[in-house]
Amino acid sequence: MALQNDYKDVLDVAKTVGAKVESREENGKLVIQGTVEHAWDRDRIWDQIKAKHTQWQNEIMVLLTVTHAEPYGVYTVKSGDTLSKLAKDIYGDAKLYPKIFEINKDQLKNPDQIKVGQVLKLPPKSIATS
Repeated sequence: MALQNDYKDVLDVAKTVGAKVESREENGKLVIQGTVEHAWDRDRIWDQIKAKHTQWQNEIMVLLTVTHAEPYGVYTVKSGDTLSKLAKDIYGDAKLYPKIFEINKDQLKNPDQIKVGQVLKLPPKSIATS
């Protein structure tokens, strides 16, 4: 139970992104196993592990299956969001906002006009950063 307490923040992120996971301690490691909808959800769990836990390589094993190969993820627009803000938060570079716009042309006519509540598709990191 000690590792489950130590990695509670990771389990909370898994819950936040809608992952369906089970966790157990086995052979001195925390094993998190289950499914996530999108690769972005998986990456956010890994980002939390790596950001907060210096000994993660020795303490945790994550076995997550991604159920939807495309898109990379989906994001529901909140008040104050812009495509450049999303690009910065998700890909680390605000200038990649046109990639988000391109994949959402079915619902966006102008990259400067997104609406709260819209569910935007996110391009894979490989496409967004190329």
